[in-house]
Parts: sequence; structure tokens; C-alpha cells
Amino acid sequence: MALEPRNLAGAPPKAAEWIGHRERGSTALLRLMAYLSLRLGRTFSRIPLYWIAIYFFLFAPTARRQSRRYLRRALGREPTAVDRFRHVLNFATTIHDRVYLINEQFDTFKITIDGESLMQAQVALGKGAFLMGAHMGSFEVIGSIGRRQPGLQVSMAMYEDNARKINTILAAINPNAKPDIISLGHIDAMLRIAERLDHGAFVGMLGDRTLGEEPVHQVMILGEPAYLPTGPMRAAAILRRSVIFMVGLYRGRNRYHVVFEPIADFSCATAASRDAAVRAAVERYAGLLDKHCRLDPFNWFNFFDFWRKPAEKSARGSKP
Repeated sequence: MALEPRNLAGAPPKAAEWIGHRERGSTALLRLMAYLSLRLGRTFSRIPLYWIAIYFFLFAPTARRQSRRYLRRALGREPTAVDRFRHVLNFATTIHDRVYLINEQFDTFKITIDGESLMQAQVALGKGAFLMGAHMGSFEVIGSIGRRQPGLQVSMAMYEDNARKINTILAAINPNAKPDIISLGHIDAMLRIAERLDHGAFVGMLGDRTLGEEPVHQVMILGEPAYLPTGPMRAAAILRRSVIFMVGLYRGRNRYHVVFEPIADFSCATAASRDAAVRAAVERYAGLLDKHCRLDPFNWFNFFDFWRKPAEKSARGSKP
């Protein structure tokens, strides 16, 4: 969900590879799963989760192949079948746990936080900031922290197709859930983001995937070149806001660990220094992804060829 200011009023760029890998399922199935999960409780409703994970482990060859490639990098060895199944099961678990987190059953989980003082200090300043996440761990568990902290308002910025999918999921799991989602690709998107920030809210984005032909910056993640979009950081630089890294890591059973770490403060960035500052922020973000992939390797949920070099047109735009 990359944000490039020059594209806010237009359609997203030509689709990247990951967009073709749609999540399987239907609204009716989501409603059924939510109903059963809430009635049976997390312990008993996890039983069919293992069968679902086995199905995808056996019959999703592309995801299985990319999982193996990633784990080889993150673990520094050839992953075993147990490693690869655990990767799929962790992904299924974070999706299943959405049911309880969106329905605000926070007591079901043991949630620890690293960096809470950073967030409290930012809230005390009364200045909004960007929260930069990734397709890693659980975003919903981060949202649960926001709903429990007075004065902590979080909006999500994403392109319209993704916004529709999120709204469909939320409506199926909890019709009363009303998240604040800013749809990108509209002429007023940047104004709406600025408005939220001016009122002290946090604006969350996922900065680890490109939408296709857009500017990227080459970084190193797990020892190999990767290409991250510059749009999210450039938006923060233009609006002269701080950027905070966020991730909600699943650590087995009912345990989650939420991490907040500083990435950049663009409040003093000038037009002349902006490009260098954006590149430095993207590299800092990449370094944090690298660190947490090594510490919690089974939380990475980019099941496609993440390290593949983008089209030449995108690569030429590597300077933000």
C-alpha cells in the first residue's frame, strides 16, 4: 500500500506481482468462521485452523515456494518441513485472531509492548505522526493498543481496492466496527491525511510493497537487494511529520509482542535535504524489517517473490 503524492488523485500504477495473489475466501465463509469462533472460543476454534494450514501447505505451491526462499534467508539454513508449516500456521493464526481483536476481546491475549513511552510522548505533543508497518505479524493487535489508550487515534491510508477488502472483512467479523480508512487515489486524500495529522491522529501505512511502476529505493534485507517504495516516506517528508515503525509479532499460543521504534523526524526537513532524508528513512525502515525478520522469522507474510527486481521503469525511479 504505497503512497506516492503525485499519484494521489489518479489510479494506482500498473499492478505489481503480489496483487495477482488474491486471498482466498468469501464474505459468507468469513461470517461463518467468525460466528463459530466467537461461540466456541479460541481454543476449540483453533482445531480446524490446523487443517486449513495443512491444506494451504499442500496445495498453494507458489506461496510454499516463496516461504521456503524467505525462511532460507531469515534462518540462515535450509528450512525443515516443520519450519515451513509453522510459517503458514502463524499466518493462519493471525487471521483467525482478527475475530477476537476486532470484537475487542483483548483479555483473550497476553500482549506486551516495547516502545510504549515513544507513543505516549508523541500523543503528549499533540502532533500527529505516521505509523509505518509491513505485511508482518498482526496489525489488528496494534489497533487493540490504540483502542485502549485514551487520545490515541489511528487512521489507515490505503488504495481503494484494499480499503473495500478491509471493510468487507470487518463487516463480516463485526458489523459495528467502523475503522477510519483514508482511500488513496482521490484528489482529496493528501488533504484528509493532513487533517488527521493536524488533529493529533496517527496515520498508518504499510511500506513494504509497491503497487507496480512507481519510484523505489534499493536496500538490503536479509543479505539481498530489495526494492521498497519511496512514496510513504516522501509523503511524511512533504508534510514534515515523524515516522514510527510498528509491528505486532505473534509469539505462540495467545502471546503477541507489539513494537514501536522511531524511523525519522521530518519536522526540520527542507526541500533541498528531502531526497537524502527520504532515502535514509527507507533504509532505516529496511533495517528494522531485517532485524525483526531475524528475531521473529515466522511473522513475515509476503508470500510472493519479494526480492525480485522491479520493472526497469520502476528501477529508474529509485531516486525519491
